[in-house]
Amino acid sequence: MRPLSLAGVIGLTSALLLAEDPANSVTIVSKHMPGDYDIEYTSPWAGANFMPMSFEENSRWERRTWPVLKKLAEEVPEAGIHFQRVQVYRRDKDIITGAASFDGLFVSNPWFGTLFDDYRELPPDELPPTASSGCEWTSVCINTAIYLPWLVGRCRRHGVVLKRAVLSHIREAKELHHTGRPADVIVNATGLLASRLGGVEDQSVVPARGQIVVVRNEVLPMATISGTEDGEKEVCYMMTRAAGGGTVLGGTYDVGNWDANPDPNIAVRIMKRCIELNPSLTGGKGIEALDIIRHGVGLRPYRKGGVRIEADRSILEDGTPVVHNYGHAGWGFQGSFGCAEKVVELVQAIQTQEKAKL
Repeated sequence: MRPLSLAGVIGLTSALLLAEDPANSVTIVSKHMPGDYDIEYTSPWAGANFMPMSFEENSRWERRTWPVLKKLAEEVPEAGIHFQRVQVYRRDKDIITGAASFDGLFVSNPWFGTLFDDYRELPPDELPPTASSGCEWTSVCINTAIYLPWLVGRCRRHGVVLKRAVLSHIREAKELHHTGRPADVIVNATGLLASRLGGVEDQSVVPARGQIVVVRNEVLPMATISGTEDGEKEVCYMMTRAAGGGTVLGGTYDVGNWDANPDPNIAVRIMKRCIELNPSLTGGKGIEALDIIRHGVGLRPYRKGGVRIEADRSILEDGTPVVHNYGHAGWGFQGSFGCAEKVVELVQAIQTQEKAKL
């Protein structure tokens, strides 16, 4: 089997799991590769961490990914993942008004409470003044600048070939397999660009703009809260990446906004919110004590209706199957292995169908 994939965290992870089967010969074809920073390429801008965002009925992707990330943090330091405590705070006003309804992270008695051995609800004396309740556990934080190249290395070890190309239509991918023979399966992990790629053009995919500030100041624990006083498009979270990756302060969740330029006014609000939530970030000082590395904007690949993971034979005229895996919004890293596992299942089902025809 000759599958094709792409080079964000979703495409790389899908390629890796497919390539672990020696019967598969995998080519990654992508406009952007790890090491690139471009507004179309979401993965390098991510925090990234493991804070489950799904509701229980859609929790498979994160449930299946957590054991893998946990094992990498324990056993594979070169992957750039480390353990870090996380505290999640809830404001009653957000729960009552439904302001946090898009995100299963903030529900009371969450399904993921049984996923972590040390999960606990926080007592009132451990909450910041702005929170009504909260919880904590030991999670992981990922340095994307290390982790994405590590995934590339793992893919190469399993024989994956990476090629750069800009596609106008998904049919073009079929002829780009490194063997020179047509691909048997195309894995469409185009993320945000699924909205523009010919043959797919999924108009339910739009950006959820995320603005961040990366600083040298370290902070413990990772933290987030269900809402802010700065408007429904602004959020608050912070995390220190592994292996000197800096601390990411966020942010925004602005659906439909393609603007790639950091807004300095938003940046000031981000820094103020993070210091308010955890004053230890600057030792009790103001934003002037933050040592800024850079400002950034990433566009999460949000899809109305949720992630699309399915096989599709209707796109290409000759019936070559396309396996879609896109629309992960802000949880691509923390659902990557679960989703890639499903891609493998779909490809295996296609292989079985093809053999039955012989």
